[in-house]
Amino acid sequence: MSRTTTRPRAARSRWRLGLTATACLVATAVVAPAPAHAEAVTDYTITVDPSARGAEIDDTMYGVFFEDINRAADGGLYAELVQNRSFEYSTADNGSYTPLTSWTVDGTAKVVDDGGRLNDRNRNYLFLTAGSSVANAGYNTGIRVEAGKRYDFSVWARTPGPGTLTVALRDAAGTLASTRQVAVRGDWTKYTATFTATRTSNRGRLAVGTTTDAALDMVSLFPRDTYKNQSNGLRRDLAEKIEALDPAFVRFPGGCLVNTGSMEDYSEASGWQRKRSYQWKDTIGPVEERATNANFWGYNQSYGLGYYEYFRFAEDIGAMPLPVVPALVTGCGQNRATDDEALLQRHIQDTLDLIEFANGPATSTWGKVRAEMGHPKPFRLTHLAVGNEENLPDAFFARFQKFRAAIEAEYPDITVVSNSGPDDTGTTFDRLWQLNRDTGVEMVDEHYYNSPQWFLQNNDRYDDYDRGGPQVFLGEYASQGNAFKNALAEAAFMTGLERNADVVKLASYAPLLANEDYVQWRPDMIWFNNRASWGSASYEVQKLFMTNVGDRVVPSTATTTPDVSGPVTGAVGLSTWATSAAYDDVRVTAADGTPLLTDDFSGDASRWTHTGTGSWTVRDGEYVQTDTAAENTMVTAGDPAWHDYDLHVRATKKSGNEGFLVAFGVKDTGNYYWWNLGGWNNTQSAVEQAVDGGKSTLLAKPHSVETGRAYDIDIQVRGRQVSLHLDGELWGSFTDDKPAEPFRQVVTEDDRTGDLIVKVVNAQSVAARTAVDLGGARVASRARVTTLAAGPDDVNTETDTPVTPVTSTLTGVAKKFTYTFPANSVTFLRIARR
Repeated sequence: MSRTTTRPRAARSRWRLGLTATACLVATAVVAPAPAHAEAVTDYTITVDPSARGAEIDDTMYGVFFEDINRAADGGLYAELVQNRSFEYSTADNGSYTPLTSWTVDGTAKVVDDGGRLNDRNRNYLFLTAGSSVANAGYNTGIRVEAGKRYDFSVWARTPGPGTLTVALRDAAGTLASTRQVAVRGDWTKYTATFTATRTSNRGRLAVGTTTDAALDMVSLFPRDTYKNQSNGLRRDLAEKIEALDPAFVRFPGGCLVNTGSMEDYSEASGWQRKRSYQWKDTIGPVEERATNANFWGYNQSYGLGYYEYFRFAEDIGAMPLPVVPALVTGCGQNRATDDEALLQRHIQDTLDLIEFANGPATSTWGKVRAEMGHPKPFRLTHLAVGNEENLPDAFFARFQKFRAAIEAEYPDITVVSNSGPDDTGTTFDRLWQLNRDTGVEMVDEHYYNSPQWFLQNNDRYDDYDRGGPQVFLGEYASQGNAFKNALAEAAFMTGLERNADVVKLASYAPLLANEDYVQWRPDMIWFNNRASWGSASYEVQKLFMTNVGDRVVPSTATTTPDVSGPVTGAVGLSTWATSAAYDDVRVTAADGTPLLTDDFSGDASRWTHTGTGSWTVRDGEYVQTDTAAENTMVTAGDPAWHDYDLHVRATKKSGNEGFLVAFGVKDTGNYYWWNLGGWNNTQSAVEQAVDGGKSTLLAKPHSVETGRAYDIDIQVRGRQVSLHLDGELWGSFTDDKPAEPFRQVVTEDDRTGDLIVKVVNAQSVAARTAVDLGGARVASRARVTTLAAGPDDVNTETDTPVTPVTSTLTGVAKKFTYTFPANSVTFLRIARR
């Protein structure tokens, strides 16, 4: 149907009368007003076929992915309030760290690594001289305490004789609780005390002083009020927000934590390596005996939140645990395969031991460890993933097959999950899918982070996947941003996931958590600081879908929005990413041969506008970007109205991590295409499209750029078709003509209630007046409506949550009725069957 531009008064009145006669909102409803002008509405139809059977939707459809990124564990979900409690921080974790990071000393103190330590795996301890004290600053602005609540302090101490530890909670205004005196004496012993806060503060400090020389380790402060009041527990508000999603599974612990760093263990034999992959045995047992490790994202991992706690949390929220173990091929830009058969076999055995830890009887070797930690009953592990986003497909898959064979031989009921690399397309993706299909892998994990436009364009991504397998686990996905427009695009995409629930069996948005003061990655689902937490717009969308899944898809169709796209239009640009490069001989020529731009940089660069970072100079007839740390150093030239042209440029890498970026179709700083040559640490080249700042990959191939070599780059733009040549050879081509459909829907049925759940996404700034035909289904006249509606750029924050669900009741529902879905909205109608 065409977009409405004008409508006669009589027709508009008939529509209003029709709505009144067939469906209206009552009770808690906020009635959407009829549009003042007809151009504010687009007309659609939704036709449902209740007699047909769509895909069955598994109970495991939606879950969560937890990775310790953005301080999601220490300083986040793990409720410990003391930062660097064991004095293990190191420059291996972060170049700015010392063993006393987050501590201040009054008097004399030093961190010691010698034979007097608490245990071999806890290498450092603090030596504090008599009359001295230390104070810990916690996370964010400080240690958060609330008046009237209790806090449990503990410390391991060793002294040459009797003495007293003075333990205080305070902020700049004074004490926050009564000071505790703890008598200490002799060899390493754990001491405890309890505080009741007398004031609320976000800026607390925990201070420990001593009357005698003392060795201290594992200085800890936990709120008594943890999730389910568990010891070594979780921060209640964050855990409850995750629980409120009703996730069917929890994927953990990563992510890049799993497949980066050394694959060696934490032992004397390996030299106590501090940059290791996440290995589950490091993270269980008494917390004071757990290893420490550098976190890939630039900080320390205490492993206080470890595998036992992950399993326990999954069980507590009724979710399936889904751990990920390293495959001995690193990813996330490292791209190394470990060729050590003995080490590989050790990791395979560790994985078998993990399954026994989760599922074995309390009398088994690792089941006994689980029971001793407080959980005699098995955790009922059914799925386990080997590897994460490996960029060396053949090396990864050879090792994966060895893991798979060993697991299936001993535990044939465990589903072993493979993956398809770090992108949604490209050579690595295709190769891994081929290997997975050819060997009958049961489930493949896909990951992608793309622009909102990509998600709107790719609702049909799984329509043509092979129904014979493998099944898809969409383990990580998100639109690049935390505004409501991002959540709308994700919601539109999720209707396609549900429609293809016979292929897509598991799906989880990522990342899950972000501490606002320690952010390495955006977007994120739940944000927090030391005093509060809040769900993003994407959280509200995920919650709406996860709590209204349904048991099967009811086939339905909808009309679409007219496509108004024209040719690829825009100026040209040059850029770099963590690289110094030189550009020369830039020529832009119209399709009819008319020169549009010629620049050999024999003069100045006055025709270029610097919109990015970095430092550009004209030097020896080249335009050179010299800053090897700067990212996205874009300079642009030309007319944003240009279309149908040829771009030529000569590029030479001078130094740095990657290659060069040549842009076309540049409309502004957030909307453009670029050919990324030698990206991803000089491992591949790709064409990326940026829309409102979010990028998606259109074409990708393995490729690296040589330093000092000049490359001739040619890009031909014709309409929406683009061809790319490198040194005179065709490198690739694509046609960007897929519509970004803003109106998406899916209908599911709840077997328990019989409800039809009509899920509609209207990701545009006009209302969608929709004729809904339920295909003759006998339904109740009232329906429950849940609506998320906000401005496309609205973002939820600690103090303002514009994206919040509104519930209402719709009356006058019938086999056919009309409903107007608000602009920029996600609406769920739960319609009871009669």
